[in-house]
Amino acid sequence: MALIIWSILLSGNLNNFINIPSIIITIFGSFSALLISFPFKTLKNIPNVLKMLLSSPGNERMELVSLFAELSRKARKDGLLALEDELDKINNPFLVSGLQLVIDGVEPDSIRDILELKAETIERRHSTGQAVFLKWGELAPAFGMLGTLIGLIIMLAQLDDPSKIGAGMATALVTTFYGSLMANLVFIPIASNLKVQTEEELFTAEMIIEGVLEIQAGTNPRLLEEKLVLYLDPREQRDSKNKANKLPGDDRSNEAINNG
Repeated sequence: MALIIWSILLSGNLNNFINIPSIIITIFGSFSALLISFPFKTLKNIPNVLKMLLSSPGNERMELVSLFAELSRKARKDGLLALEDELDKINNPFLVSGLQLVIDGVEPDSIRDILELKAETIERRHSTGQAVFLKWGELAPAFGMLGTLIGLIIMLAQLDDPSKIGAGMATALVTTFYGSLMANLVFIPIASNLKVQTEEELFTAEMIIEGVLEIQAGTNPRLLEEKLVLYLDPREQRDSKNKANKLPGDDRSNEAINNG
C-alpha cells in the first residue's frame, strides 16, 4: 500500500483517487453480494479465521518433538495411564484428544480414524474462510467495473458540458482501481495466506497423529524423536540434533556413546 501511494504521489495528486461513491459501490457493494453468496453463520466466523493470519502453526513442531520425547519416556516408565497427569499442562486440543484416546485404551486404527476425521473437520472449516476471501476477490473487481459503467453513463449524460468529461472519466475509472486494489492487495493475499496456514496446521496434525500412535506402541523415545524430527524443516532439524547432542538420551549421552 505504501508503494502504491508513493507511486501516485510521484506523478499525481492523491485526492484524485479518493471518491466516496466509488468506495460505496466497490467495497460495500461487493460485501453485500458476499452476504448473499454465503450463509450468515459462515461470515460471522470470519474474525476467528483471520486470527490464523497472526499464528504460525509450523513454529510449534520443534516444541512438539521435545514434548513427545518426554511423554514417551514417561509412558515407558510409568505406563500409559500416567499420561493423564500431563494433559492439563498441554495447550494443544488436538494432541490432548489423541492422548486421551490412548489413555482410554482405544485401538490404534480407531485412534487414527478419529484424529484424521478431526483434521478433515479443521481443513473444512478453514477452507470455508478461504472460499469467502476468494469470492470477495472475484466480486470486488466486478463491482469496480460496475461502478465504472455507472460513472460513464452519468458522464455521457452530461456531454453538453465538455469541461466535465475529463473529470467524469477519471471518477469513473477510480472504481475499477478500487476493485483491483482490494482484490489483489487484500482479499486474494488473505486467501492465499489462509491456505498456507491450513496446510501447515494439517501437517502438524499429521505429526501429532504419528507421535500419539508411536507412544501407544511403546516406541523407544530416541527413535520416536528421530522420526518426528523429519517433520521439521532442515534448519530446525539441525537445531534439534545439536540440542539432542547436548542432552542425555535413553540413559546414555552421545558423548558416552561416542567414547564407547
